[in-house]
Amino acid sequence: MAPSAAPWRGLFLASFEKSRVSTFNLTTIAHAPSNRPVPRSRTVEFRGFWPKSASTLHKSGIEALKTQNIGLNPDVYESDLLSVTTDARMGKVGQLADSDDVVEGVFWFEEVSAQWRVRGRAVTVGAPEEEEEERKVRDMVKKGMREKGDGNGNIKDWSWERQVATYFANHSPVMRGTFKNPPPGRPRSEAPPDPQLKLGQKIEDLKDPIARANFRVLLILPQEMEVLDFSNPDDVRRTRWTLADGDDGKWKETELWP
Repeated sequence: MAPSAAPWRGLFLASFEKSRVSTFNLTTIAHAPSNRPVPRSRTVEFRGFWPKSASTLHKSGIEALKTQNIGLNPDVYESDLLSVTTDARMGKVGQLADSDDVVEGVFWFEEVSAQWRVRGRAVTVGAPEEEEEERKVRDMVKKGMREKGDGNGNIKDWSWERQVATYFANHSPVMRGTFKNPPPGRPRSEAPPDPQLKLGQKIEDLKDPIARANFRVLLILPQEMEVLDFSNPDDVRRTRWTLADGDDGKWKETELWP
């Protein structure tokens, strides 16, 4: 497990909490038919640091978890892994597998005139536990998690399945329904392989088998964080933190010319 919070975490959160937007640009690497690498970017919603605490959930999400007998995970873990939710059928998931999981994300926080850039690896959580790749990913993610000193609850009561369900529950029924859409990116002229796949569905059942089979939590494991601070035009500041090799979780901070 990671020994302590990353040195950039507090500064990043201070910028994020003053922002009116929670989206950022996420870039992966795809390959053209000639096998030439090409960038692929999209705007995604930042879902906070893994694992999402019950205290940050919408009231309706908490109610759904309780009434459907899933319950809430104890608030015992935290990490510096950035979380996004996605559909396993989306292009970015396959692109990660084909490019050594490398990704780059860029945030622009207009209210504080700061650009944050994260580079690292990205993995997805949410496949069945019995799958070998899912077990490997969970082991990798666990190394980046740490016990909260002020956490409430018993660590033994925390579960991966409940945590993924927590992210799913925090979506509206309409948003949950998008995970039962026809296959993303396929021509509309093609009939969906399953008649249950269609647009405009509302899902209340947090265990809906089709939607949950497609739902994933994408986690960015930062290896480099960089902030470009424009708040003082006469002295623009650029700072980079680089994760050192090894499992000790140490970061090297470097001041750069902007």
